[in-house]
Amino acid sequence: MKVSCLIIDDEPTSQDVLKKFVSDISWLEIVSVCNNALEAKAIVETQKIDLLFLDINMPKLSGLSFYKSLNNPPFVIFTTAYSEHAVDGFNLNAVDYLLKPFSFERFFQAVEKVKSIVNKNSNQIVLKSDKKLFLVKIIDILYVESLGDYIKVHMNNQSLVVYKTLSAISELLPEDKFIRIHKSFIINLDKMSFVEGNQVDILKLKIPIGQKFKPMFLQKIKNLNQ
Repeated sequence: MKVSCLIIDDEPTSQDVLKKFVSDISWLEIVSVCNNALEAKAIVETQKIDLLFLDINMPKLSGLSFYKSLNNPPFVIFTTAYSEHAVDGFNLNAVDYLLKPFSFERFFQAVEKVKSIVNKNSNQIVLKSDKKLFLVKIIDILYVESLGDYIKVHMNNQSLVVYKTLSAISELLPEDKFIRIHKSFIINLDKMSFVEGNQVDILKLKIPIGQKFKPMFLQKIKNLNQ
């Protein structure tokens, strides 16, 4: 597991501290270091970033304003020298808040929280919906439906609308259990009752099979018996 990080801080000394601390954690990986939020916005919108180390007090655009502007924000650990911003940070679902100057021990405690959330060795994934973080058991997912720039994750007792693509969610799901059967649907094979024509039955719900995806889907089913 590698967690991709972006450091956003206008102070070179703070940047150096964070770069050193991140380099000491094997599962953290720095994608880039930015001097301000405007630089960072372009990176967040074009690259896969799992975690932000985000200073609050910066010129032009504060860390808080920048984070609020993101449509699908990564996890964030706020860093600042001003303790009065702590409440604002946690109101934005921050993983943690580091008050400068912070020790490696305090930094380690913060990133361990991230690890516990995104650990892909678990049977759970974290999904953000309606400004809340949901810990979803993979076994509970019936199927995933595309809604343009969003997806709808269907489970037995609830559904979550998440700002994510089908391709992005597929990277979080085990390939032996989940398969894309249509341009708009990924299903959990363990939840499938039967296949009839160009449809799959999941708990009496009919999910269409796209012609493009049908050969691979049928081959996947055959392989289940081997």
